[in-house]
Amino acid sequence: MSNFLQEFEDERKTSGRKKLGEKCGVFGVYGHPEASTMVALGLHALQHRGQEASGIVSYDGDNFYSKRALGLVDQTFNQKDVIDRLKGYLAVGHNRYATTGETLYRNIQPLYADLALGGFALGQNGNLTNARTIRQELVEHGALFQSTTDTEVFIHLVAASRKPTIHERLAEAMQQAEGGYSIVACAEDTLIGARDKHGIRPLALGKLNDSWFLASETCAFDIISAEFVREIEPGEMVVINKNGIKSYFPHKGNPKRFCIFEYIYFARPDSFMENRSVYEMRKAIGAELAKESPVENADLVVPVPDSGIPSAIGYAEAAKLPFELGIIRNHYVGRTFIEPTDQIRHLGVKLKHNANRAYLEDKIVILVDDSIVRGTTSRKIVDMVRQAGAKEVHVRISSPPTKHSCFYGIDTPSSEELLANSHDVDEICKIIHADSLAYVTTDGLYKALGEVKRNGEDRKFCDACFTGDYPVRLTDLLDQKMSKRVTELG
Repeated sequence: MSNFLQEFEDERKTSGRKKLGEKCGVFGVYGHPEASTMVALGLHALQHRGQEASGIVSYDGDNFYSKRALGLVDQTFNQKDVIDRLKGYLAVGHNRYATTGETLYRNIQPLYADLALGGFALGQNGNLTNARTIRQELVEHGALFQSTTDTEVFIHLVAASRKPTIHERLAEAMQQAEGGYSIVACAEDTLIGARDKHGIRPLALGKLNDSWFLASETCAFDIISAEFVREIEPGEMVVINKNGIKSYFPHKGNPKRFCIFEYIYFARPDSFMENRSVYEMRKAIGAELAKESPVENADLVVPVPDSGIPSAIGYAEAAKLPFELGIIRNHYVGRTFIEPTDQIRHLGVKLKHNANRAYLEDKIVILVDDSIVRGTTSRKIVDMVRQAGAKEVHVRISSPPTKHSCFYGIDTPSSEELLANSHDVDEICKIIHADSLAYVTTDGLYKALGEVKRNGEDRKFCDACFTGDYPVRLTDLLDQKMSKRVTELG
């Protein structure tokens, strides 16, 4: 196994994350005199998609400028002199949520390279499922990789291409790359945005006066008062320069399989995706969950903040029950907070959540959350609600059981670490100490999103984390398993 894939697998098994994590967010600007400022604001709006590092590359017509650093956007781009050094009318930016190996400076995006056609910078949201295979082929032909991120595969494919223009080279790279991804890239006087052939990862186009924008989510347009124009289509590439905007389709005729978990958890609720309000979709999922799994004699509905709030509102409205913030979240606890000793490690959940006893005592509580991963956090929250005096705690989850790992840009544990992969609902209910547990069904989820669930390639979403139906071949994983099998047989 290559170091690249080994680091990927080791991270899955050792990260210890109790919630799922989105990999990255991307943002691009063309034709704005303060392009880097616009990108910094856009990345701030997309901070939820990646908190480990951020970067911006800009172009002023003569030179490229770059700033990348570990940490949050406002820690890196909070000084005027930093932004002033990122000159130009063209810029791309990236928030990183690492899923391969350590969070290293060399993995911070956008990645930049001087190519035969000039400077080129690229940032990606997603994962390539054949990155290891392509990487090995490129290395055998003399390529020198500087990072462990699969995004660098795109850089090398573009560099190795003999096509006459940068967008044709990137189109050729897209035809070789498998997986789920959205990318923003900039070359000299050109901004490029593209999505994988199934549109698994999101990317949107915006406009403000004569300036064009690309972003992972529409909420990033709101912060700069830009107009949302449309989604970039699955398999589409848009090329923006002084001649205007042109659209190309390196991939054609592939079924759309947009990531369904964007609606459940990852996207900001004030975003629109695939012409749907994320907030409205989450409320609709909660309403469907209430119809499928009511609780007799319940007193109130309580969300697990923050991602459980819209679904809990939908559940409460459908069930005609009071909605209350029975759990209060401390928003000032960062992801890097140190738990110094084993003796207080069990208190970890209270660093972020605390029970609102006045609304829980002597109540039959319906607790609504978006997912259960390992079950550790769910158990602690259920116990906390009980300790606050709740008579009964009934857990309702606004997604089907998460049984399978994602290989398209969402940071999930390995399948064997997912609680639902090896335990049924009754067993999980006991593990998390709940009086009852129910998930929304896959059919109910599709119904809430306004779709009729169908079999095979007609299905409009990627729901592999629930069903194991992966729309893109897992080339690296399959090759790894085959290699291991051959070794064992030999």
